[in-house]
Amino acid sequence: MKYNFDKIINRRGMGSLKWDVPEQELPMWVADMDFETSPEITACLKNRVEHGIFGYSVITDEWYDAYISWWGRRHHHEIKREWMIFCMGVVPAISSAVRKLTTVGENVLIQTPVYNIFFNCIRNNGRNILESPLVYDGREYSIDFADLEEKLADPQTTLMLLCNPHNPVGKIWDKETLAHIGELCAKHHVLVLSDEIHCDLTDPGFEYVPFASVSEVCRNNSVTCIAPTKTFNIAGLQTAAAVVPDPVLRHKLNRGFNTDEVAEPNAFAIGAAVAAFNYGEAWLDELREYLSENKSCVRRYVEEKIPALRVVPSQATYLLWLDCSTITEDAGKLAAFIREDSGLYLTKGREYGENGRQFLRLNPACPKERLLDGLGRLEKSVSKYMENPS
Repeated sequence: MKYNFDKIINRRGMGSLKWDVPEQELPMWVADMDFETSPEITACLKNRVEHGIFGYSVITDEWYDAYISWWGRRHHHEIKREWMIFCMGVVPAISSAVRKLTTVGENVLIQTPVYNIFFNCIRNNGRNILESPLVYDGREYSIDFADLEEKLADPQTTLMLLCNPHNPVGKIWDKETLAHIGELCAKHHVLVLSDEIHCDLTDPGFEYVPFASVSEVCRNNSVTCIAPTKTFNIAGLQTAAAVVPDPVLRHKLNRGFNTDEVAEPNAFAIGAAVAAFNYGEAWLDELREYLSENKSCVRRYVEEKIPALRVVPSQATYLLWLDCSTITEDAGKLAAFIREDSGLYLTKGREYGENGRQFLRLNPACPKERLLDGLGRLEKSVSKYMENPS
């Protein structure tokens, strides 16, 4: 490999959200990789720093071109320049969209278990959370379309937050599934906001399908949020885009972003995105191979040494969803025990919805040495927990 993903980097003392934990703890919770970003991005940032002046920034032509080229090249999807709006992040975009495109007291539908910040974006803005739980058959997840349509048909339901690919279960929604979602939403006058931040983090051999690429119906009734931040581990640079083909929706969202003051880039946001999409492709391809092997390593380790747990099959994201149902009714208690016992810090599945209660989320996006340390801690703690479950 050209890039060294085995390099151990000490992130303590750097103001890291992930690593702001006691010395003995090993954090494998938040979706933040322990790899240096692409050196091509770092070179761009160094050049910008050396310029020495950090005044107000504009959205450059290169920014639009980089997104358009990347989605055409990597995902076979045409994005037009006029569809794009800069935003400081996908979460700010979602919160702003909820405020601008719905009214207080309306329902925003989510498919649980799902990214926990979706709950905040809805609840904090005075809207109602409406869950259409995914169906888990003991191996993988699917959509209950009868339940989905029933809830979309409620006149109070005006927006659906789609996670594509799905976090935390690692599901890539196929074209037929997305088309069905799009048709039902259009039928019941429900707008779709598709969070596609994990779209480039598919396992080798797998491709995601952009929601807006599926049909004219999907394209015209949707807002898509995309960014290089999760893919290239640059979330702290606050750079993202909303893609809105419909001009009326686009005008509303543009006004919402400006009202909320989340539409102006910092001095590094534009250049970093351009460098990522124009020069980071080789790095990403090697990263995906490394992440795939890490995910396989977790599966093998759990099957051989922690058979009481089950790793839910995943084709996308670098996150893994652990089924703990054979040993506990409440994986939150298990997570707390593991953290106290061995220092391994995982996320309790209940944060992603009540139907995540018997699950844990593990982030294996780290050098192999660190991953094996985490798995050893997991094995030790699970074994002790099973001896005397609380």
